[in-house]
Amino acid sequence: MSALTTLARPYAKAAFQLAKEGDGLAKWDSMLELAATIVGDKRIAELIESPQVNAKQATSLVSDVADEQFNDRFQDYLSVLADNDRLILLGEIAEIYSELRQEAERRLKVRVVSAVPLESEQEDKLRSALSKRFDADIELDNEIDQSVIGGAIIYAGDQVIDGSLLGRLKKLEQSLAS
Repeated sequence: MSALTTLARPYAKAAFQLAKEGDGLAKWDSMLELAATIVGDKRIAELIESPQVNAKQATSLVSDVADEQFNDRFQDYLSVLADNDRLILLGEIAEIYSELRQEAERRLKVRVVSAVPLESEQEDKLRSALSKRFDADIELDNEIDQSVIGGAIIYAGDQVIDGSLLGRLKKLEQSLAS
């Protein structure tokens, strides 16, 4: 686990609790993504990290760029981040928050890497099988990588299912080498 993730996790959990209390999981997700994008801008990041800019000014800067897309509770949240010099962690916070939201809503983003695009029938079957396996609604993203040769590699949360021909060939090579 990276140091940034360790620092960001409590703030992401706090954001999640605030969002749950206000029934605004999706709204907070979008506000965090927007704030992360703003803070991710090189010029904004330099200003925020400047010793001449205090916490209140940094919060105002991010809020002004967002142009009234943040509610009062989120503004307060940004102030806490700024007071603790953690605005720069918004990208990591947004990512962790999104994972917490997916888990709470029993959704799972799955990336399927295959040599050719999946047909809709294949996607439906795969989505159904993965939904049963992980007991969650599956959001499927198909990525094309011709080096996979055949089959697919499935990235679901922290699990990897390698059903590719390339993966099988590598396993065969390892077993022959030992």
